Amino acid sequence: MQIKPPKHLSSYIRHYIFLEHSEYERKNLRLFTDGSTGLILSGSRNLYAAVSNDQVPSSFFYGHPAGYKDFTTEGPFSMIAVVFQPYFFKALLNISAKELENQIISAENVLKNELLSFQEDLLAGTDPESIIIKLNHFFTRFISGKINSDDQLIRAVQTFMLKNKGIVSSKELELFTGYSERHLERKFKDYIGITPKKYGNIIRLHHFINLMLMKENAENESTARLSYESGYSDQSHLIKDFKSSTGLTPNQYLKTEKLAVNFIQLR
Repeated sequence: MQIKPPKHLSSYIRHYIFLEHSEYERKNLRLFTDGSTGLILSGSRNLYAAVSNDQVPSSFFYGHPAGYKDFTTEGPFSMIAVVFQPYFFKALLNISAKELENQIISAENVLKNELLSFQEDLLAGTDPESIIIKLNHFFTRFISGKINSDDQLIRAVQTFMLKNKGIVSSKELELFTGYSERHLERKFKDYIGITPKKYGNIIRLHHFINLMLMKENAENESTARLSYESGYSDQSHLIKDFKSSTGLTPNQYLKTEKLAVNFIQLR
C-alpha cells in the first residue's frame, strides 16, 4: 500500500509504503536507487542484509544506495517505508548526504527514542493509515524552521531536471541557476550525495521504467523504442545502465513482484 503525504509535506516526502507479511517463508527483497533516501520503520527484527546476513536495525535511515541492496526476511513482518525527496535527508538530520551514501544508520542512534511509539504501533498491529497520520504530524513539527535557501535551490534544480527527464547539460544548469558547475556539484553531493549528472541518469532510467510499466501489455513497444524515447543513444547503453542499477535486465525486472517501483521481491 502506497500513501501520499499531505500537500505541505510533499516537497519533503515522496510517499509512504506499508508492507506486511504474515507467513514464515523466507523472502528475498531488493532496493535499488531512485535518487531518494528514506526511513524504514518496523516493529520486528526480521530483516537481514543478504550479503553479510547481519541483522538490520528494526528502524533505520538509509542513504542514497550505490546500485542496489539485497535483504532477506525471516518470518512475519510489518514495516512502513518513508521515502524522502532526495534533498530532505540533509535538512532533516543536518548530515551531508555524501557521508551517508550506501549506508544504513539505526534510527535510535540519530533520534534516540522519538520513533519508538511508531515501532510499538506496528508491532501491535495498529491501522497503518493512522500511524502515517501520526508520522505526518511528527515530520511537520520536525522540519519547522529548518528549511533554508540551499534546500530551495536543490528543490528547484530537481524540479527542472524532472521536467526534462534528466536530460540536462551542465551548461543548462548553470544558466538555470546562475551558479557554476563546480558549485552545483558541491551542493548536490552535500544534499543528495551524488553529482547532478548521476542524478540525471537516475531520472532518465526511471523515466524508462515508468514507460515500460505503462506499456507492458501494449503491442509493438520494443525495449529499443522505449530506450530512445527515454533519451538513450542505443539499447545496449540502456541495458548496461539498467543492470548496473537494478542487477536485472528489463525483462527480468518485469517478472518481479513490485512492492514499490524500486523495491522488489526476487524469485
